[in-house]
Amino acid sequence: MNPSFPAAMAEPVADFSQDTWWIWLIKAVFIVLYLILSVILALWVERRGLGRMQNRLGPNVTGWLGFGQAFADAIKLMLKEDFTLKGAEKVIYFLAPVISALCAFSIYAVIPFGPEVSMFGITTPLQLADSSVALLYILAVASLGVYGLVLGGWSANSTYPLLGSVRSAAQVISYELAMGLSLVSVFLVAGTMSTSSLVEGQTDLWNVFICLPAFITYFISMIGEVNRLPFDLPEAEGELVAGHTTEYSAMKFGWFYLSEYINMLNVSTIAVIVFLGGWRAPWPISAINDGMFNEGWWPMLWLFLKTWTMMFMFIWIRGTLLRMRYDHFMKLGWKVLIPVALAWFVAVAIIQGIGSFTDIDTQMILIILAAIFLVIFAILWFIDDKSEPERTSRDGTVIDPKNDFDAFEGGFPVPPLPGQALPPSPRAKRAPAYSSTAKEADSDE
Repeated sequence: MNPSFPAAMAEPVADFSQDTWWIWLIKAVFIVLYLILSVILALWVERRGLGRMQNRLGPNVTGWLGFGQAFADAIKLMLKEDFTLKGAEKVIYFLAPVISALCAFSIYAVIPFGPEVSMFGITTPLQLADSSVALLYILAVASLGVYGLVLGGWSANSTYPLLGSVRSAAQVISYELAMGLSLVSVFLVAGTMSTSSLVEGQTDLWNVFICLPAFITYFISMIGEVNRLPFDLPEAEGELVAGHTTEYSAMKFGWFYLSEYINMLNVSTIAVIVFLGGWRAPWPISAINDGMFNEGWWPMLWLFLKTWTMMFMFIWIRGTLLRMRYDHFMKLGWKVLIPVALAWFVAVAIIQGIGSFTDIDTQMILIILAAIFLVIFAILWFIDDKSEPERTSRDGTVIDPKNDFDAFEGGFPVPPLPGQALPPSPRAKRAPAYSSTAKEADSDE
């Protein structure tokens, strides 16, 4: 970790000089198998986890504890009848799920699973590739992956998929800006965008303690990036049926489904690499026998456990929170996350710039600033504002929250607030007249 402003981006620490073509092939095949098996595990963990959270069993018949249910679903998708819409843009309609899946698989190419190991007599890092701009490559590929959602919804030539694709485009613009700004502040502190160098720089202290505001911003943004609750607006079943995937079936839908869960793994692993020490063991395990658990094949276990801790957060949030209203969703991205990420980036740049001319400990200053941010965030989170703002109806008159109620305040249908009551139904006025008429008819009979 560089204590001062970096003069230039550091080169990757991973050494691939001894790699051969068959080593690359082994690593590539391992990554593909790892992601596919991880998706199967994610489906089982999510179903069982949500079942526990919602006081139900979840899948428990097919296979051991229902573990075979994911395999049964995969077979169903492969054998299910496929169809093609007559009005669809057929080439793009077929390419859209391929784009999403290809981009999802490509991100793991620069993810370090561990340090150098001996593989069939060849010393090689547990990583397929690396670059001095590896994180920039990840952001670029992630941005391209959203084109699969956008093109899939547009090419179907149908209403609901189109609305889902438009929401995807707005979501990308909103939340990738916040995500990028949160990562840029870490680049300034670490002095590198290489994934292997980022892990190496967190030997003594993880970046989450130095750049806590950036981590919180990234964590919220990554949930919006992968369209998970409470940010699953592009495929909101209650209003868009299934969004961009409405007109897809069989394995074309399966590729979208697969890419969504792989992207969950991608953003979780990036959070681990950038903020949580990567493949390094957590303290105090890392201090045992001079860091013996940070050598050999052990680091793959720590990366797996950290990644699945982040994956479980996705499941926990899905079982806890409700879907956001779309205007609230956009407000959070543009008016909260982006300003916070930008303010933290400016603060880091100023502190690192001052540190390049003085001998101050920039790490300690950043840790203090992160602690202050956490305290302010906690205060704003837990303090309940009892004062109610003045509310006006559509015609501009002030609404008394205790007596009056505007069911379409702000242009949206809204329920009554605590202390308010719904206005009397027009049908209630007709009810006595109807009842008297019914009684007269009964008496005439």
